[in-house]
Amino acid sequence: MAIAKAERLMNLALCLLGTRRPLSKRELRESVEAYLEAGSDDSFNRMFERDKDDLRELGLVIETVESLDGEIGYLARRDSNRLPPITLDAEEAAALGLAAKVWQQARLAGAASGALQKLRAAGLPEDVDPYEAHGALEPRIPVHEAAFEPLMLALRDRRPVVFDYRKATAARPEPRLVEPWALECWRGHWYLAGFDRDRGAERVFRLSRITGKVRSRGTSFTAPVPDVVTVRETVASWAGESADRSALIRLRAGAGYPLRAKASAVRELGNGWDELEIPYGHGLDAWLVEFGPDVVVLEPAELRADVVDRLRAVAKG
Repeated sequence: MAIAKAERLMNLALCLLGTRRPLSKRELRESVEAYLEAGSDDSFNRMFERDKDDLRELGLVIETVESLDGEIGYLARRDSNRLPPITLDAEEAAALGLAAKVWQQARLAGAASGALQKLRAAGLPEDVDPYEAHGALEPRIPVHEAAFEPLMLALRDRRPVVFDYRKATAARPEPRLVEPWALECWRGHWYLAGFDRDRGAERVFRLSRITGKVRSRGTSFTAPVPDVVTVRETVASWAGESADRSALIRLRAGAGYPLRAKASAVRELGNGWDELEIPYGHGLDAWLVEFGPDVVVLEPAELRADVVDRLRAVAKG
């Protein structure tokens, strides 16, 4: 669906840019193959108006011209849509080269390198190498999840998506209908933030827990998209990194090393158990459940109750 729309927009843009005189709706309908498949005049008119608005949002300057006989025509003059000369200094070129290297392992690698080649052809200084290494460490953003590309396309086109999602404490995945807002990488993992229609609230999803295919829905968003989506802050909060209090747990000796790394105090109890004091924030109950029988929550009581409820839910399947 996204490819068909992109092709239709491209064909319409080429028609508007390639003409020397305004083209009427009738002429455009005869020139763009996708418009010939429109079932009725009303269907074509709605499609054309949406496409025209989309092209204008993308930056194409489309003029509306009325002829002497009152017929409305459209064209996009080349001089009005020509980009100014591209001039980059050494620091700007280095920043673009660094960005291209970041995406080297992702599906965007080809687009990134192609963009830099076009910049070189457009006049990037010959003495500036955007690929030159500027440090001993090179950033990488690995993208191994199959869900990344369809989610990125849906986010770009603002289309809701449906996928099966397995929570850390769930025995099986559940279907989710989400309006995607943002994708962000945090500590080596990709996360999607969006509006969960079934729950009527913002949710964050870890891409590695999405199972099966991501399917798009041809409907519009129902919730407003916030100007700023704080994916990292939300994930950090759920991971307990914004904790303002402590929890006391008992941990089996030789187990739970991630918990030990976060502990502010550790005391040996003997008989194969240790006592740990760890930061307590939102989402700690879900994390503790992942360690199964190696962890026993001592306090606070509400955390212990939450962990017990989650374990019972997993046991019931």
